[in-house]
Amino acid sequence: MRLPVALLAATFLASQASAQSVDVAALRDAALKDEMAWDITEGLTTEVGQRLAGTEAEARARTWAIAKLKAMGFSNPRIEPFDMPVWVRGEETAEIVAPFPQKLVLAALGNSGATPAEGITAEIIGFSSLSELEATDSAKVRGKIVFVDHAMGTTQDGSSYGAFGGARRKGPSIASKKGALAIVIRSIGTDFHRNPHTGVQQWSDGATPIPAAALTLPDAEQLKRILARGKPVRMKLVLTPRNIGTRQSGNVMAEVPGRDPKAGIVLVGCHLDSWDLGTGAIDDAAGCGIVAAAAKRVMDAGKPLRTIRVVWFGAEEVGILGGAAYRDAHKGENHAVLAESDFGADRVYRFDTYVNQSAKPVVGRLAEVLAPIGIAKGNNEARGGSDIGPLAATGVPVIALRQDGTRYFDLHHTPDDTLDKVDRSQLAQNVAAWTAMIATVANVESELGPVGPPRDD
Repeated sequence: MRLPVALLAATFLASQASAQSVDVAALRDAALKDEMAWDITEGLTTEVGQRLAGTEAEARARTWAIAKLKAMGFSNPRIEPFDMPVWVRGEETAEIVAPFPQKLVLAALGNSGATPAEGITAEIIGFSSLSELEATDSAKVRGKIVFVDHAMGTTQDGSSYGAFGGARRKGPSIASKKGALAIVIRSIGTDFHRNPHTGVQQWSDGATPIPAAALTLPDAEQLKRILARGKPVRMKLVLTPRNIGTRQSGNVMAEVPGRDPKAGIVLVGCHLDSWDLGTGAIDDAAGCGIVAAAAKRVMDAGKPLRTIRVVWFGAEEVGILGGAAYRDAHKGENHAVLAESDFGADRVYRFDTYVNQSAKPVVGRLAEVLAPIGIAKGNNEARGGSDIGPLAATGVPVIALRQDGTRYFDLHHTPDDTLDKVDRSQLAQNVAAWTAMIATVANVESELGPVGPPRDD
C-alpha cells in the first residue's frame, strides 16, 4: 500500500526527532548490565583462540567476526585484506650450564632470529638497563649473549610501558650491532609468575637478526643473582622461529549508517589479532566486544546523525599493519572522530580528547554523561590507540577512554591472557562508557575538528 506523502514526511520527521533526542543517560545505565561484550569476548577466545597475525588462526577469526557483526545487525560487514610477512615461533629453551646449572623459562620476541637446531652456548654479559648496553664498548659484547634487566613498575595509565619497552623494541638491534650472539631481556611486564611476555621488535638498518627472547620476571631475577656472584656464566639457548613468507591479514569492518553522510564517520576500533601464547582475551578480544556492544546499543536506539564504523583491525601486534592499511585506504574520507579500546577490560576512570577548541561544549557534555559512572575529564592531548594512530597523526580528532591498567602488564602478551582474567562487571562499565560516548558524538551537531597540522608521533 502506498502511504500519503504527508504521512511519509511525518514518519521521517518523527524518526529524526527520535534519533536526535536519544536519552544518553538511559542508554548508559542500561549498558551497565550488558552481556553482549562478554558474549563476543567469550566466543572469539573459545571458538578461535589465539590469533597470530597472518596465520590460518587469524583468517578464522576474520570469518568469525564477519558472522558475528552480521548477526548483530550491522550494515555491510566486510574484510579489507592486505599482505604481510609472517614470522612464527619454534622451539624455545634456555638453561644455565655454568656455574650453577638450571633451566630458565622464556619466549622468543617477534621477528627473532634463530639459533641452529642444536642451539648456541656462550657466556652471558648483563646490563641493568638499555642505556647501559648502549654505552658499552662493542668489544665487551662481541660473541656473548646479552642480558638486559630493567625496573618496570606498575602504573594505572600504563606509562611505564613506554619508558621501559625500549629494551624489547630496540635492545635486539643494539645488541646485534655490537656483535652479540643473542639477547635475552627481562620481560616487559609487572607480574612475578613464570610467564614470559612476548612482543614485537623490528630490526633496524644495519642490524643482522640474532636470537632474541624475553625471560619471565622470576627467571630474570634469578639470572641477575647468578651474575652477581661474580663468576663467568654460560647459557645454552635454543630458539628456532622462522619466517614463512607473505600471507594475508585484513581489517574487518561494518557500519551503523548515519542520517547525514556529510556529518562524518565515528570510528570505534579494536584489534582482532593476538599473540600466540594465550587466547588474547585482555589483548584485545575484550576491546572488540566493548566497541561492538556499545555501537549495537546506539544503533538499536535509533539512526544516529553520523555513521558509526566498527573496525576490528588485523595485524596490530606485529607492527600496526592494519592501522596503516586503513589509513592508506580511507584517509580521504571524513572522519569526525577516532576511538579505540585496546588496554584490557578493567574499568574506565578518565577520558582524554584531541579536539578543536571550538568543541569544548561537546567535551563538557561528555563529562556530564560519564561522571555518574566514575569517569573524570582529562586533558586534550589524547593520542588514541595504536591502530588509529596512523590516521590520528594526520590531525583527525580523538577521544580516549582510559582504562585502569594497574594489572594489565601482569597479563599482557603472556600465556595468562585468557578469558578468566576478564571481570564481567568492569567489562560492562566499559560498555556503558563507550555507549554514552558514541551516542553523544554520533548525534551532536557541532564538529570536533579539524584539530591542527599532522603530528609526528
